[in-house]
Amino acid sequence: MQKIILILSLITTVNSYAQTIDSSKIQLKNSAQTLIDSKDGNLLMAAYGEVHFNQPMAKNTNYNGSLDVHRQVLLFGYKFDSKTSFITEIEIEHIKEVYLEQAFLNYKAKPWLNLQAGLLLIPMGIVNEYHEPTTFNGVERPLINSVITPTTWREIGAGVAGNIPSIGLRYQFYGVNGPLGFDQEGKLKGEKPIRGARQKGSQVTMSDIDLSGRLSYYGVRGLNLGISGYFGKTESSLYNNLHEDSLFQKRQADSSSIGVQILSGDFRYQRKNLEARGEIIWMNLSNTEKYNAFTGQNIGETVYGYYAEIGYNLASILKSKNKLVPFIRYSNYDTHHQVTSSIVTNPSYKNNVITGGLSWFLNPNFVVKGDYQQITNGNNKTVNSLNLGVGYWFR
Repeated sequence: MQKIILILSLITTVNSYAQTIDSSKIQLKNSAQTLIDSKDGNLLMAAYGEVHFNQPMAKNTNYNGSLDVHRQVLLFGYKFDSKTSFITEIEIEHIKEVYLEQAFLNYKAKPWLNLQAGLLLIPMGIVNEYHEPTTFNGVERPLINSVITPTTWREIGAGVAGNIPSIGLRYQFYGVNGPLGFDQEGKLKGEKPIRGARQKGSQVTMSDIDLSGRLSYYGVRGLNLGISGYFGKTESSLYNNLHEDSLFQKRQADSSSIGVQILSGDFRYQRKNLEARGEIIWMNLSNTEKYNAFTGQNIGETVYGYYAEIGYNLASILKSKNKLVPFIRYSNYDTHHQVTSSIVTNPSYKNNVITGGLSWFLNPNFVVKGDYQQITNGNNKTVNSLNLGVGYWFR
């Protein structure tokens, strides 16, 4: 709790400091929004990618390192007219896996109102929407964005999104299908609750509508504040061909699904050479006792995670034109923060993570990265790794 209070205090301090500097407003845009706002023509293209080297480190044990073309992503957009556009994002992971990360229609009904429908990114936290390698420090994305709210989390749905520059506010509200919690077996895991349950737009099972939303405030120069929410339940194949008069079938189906409520708060701050960011996530899962008994899984009732990061651009000190940012990030998460009496808390699901490294921008759109990461779990087992990588983004 003391660590959480510290993170919130940091956010408040940064906000108070920024308020005294400048009141101009700068909206951050991800790849999709950049294409939507582009005036370069009807057919739009962009791309990003990253190559990683990961080397586990230990005193008395040697490990092989791993080289991986982690992802190469192509983005395409087409503007049918001044109001209607289509955006899609195709990702190739590890050379051999091909995914559709986004595919949605955007209709600009008003300057402040867009109607969107298709395969949409869930607007949760920072990295799920801003995951280009030039937008974050560290070779790998922050761990809480892999373990708790997995990137890249996308589902099929529809909703509204818009920007109100006069007050520095962007909003997003969508109705989407839920994660697939059961299909012949339980898909939800105690270590990474939702990650294996993402449906990703592929032959989606759906019986209920989940709601997701986000408000982003950018009304102070250099500062972006966000709050995100997700409310619904997981889907289950057992609701298919369910006879309403069969209590046995209904009890089975109800035991194969859980309720999901997620709240997330985040900030990003950049002023001159200083940059900082942080995020806190709280997840509540209901009906876990029946789900665990039915599936044999070990889902916890509450999950939390947070991180705080600070970096400083040394370019001016070194009299260099290229941005050079040493940074340090502290993360903490626990996917078994609270559990029902029917399962045992797993200490290995609680982790402290310290990541320190360097981001060297040879160009604003091309970055060379390196970091050293230490992960210590609740069993006091520590894993160290050296990570190197390159990343790019262009349009």
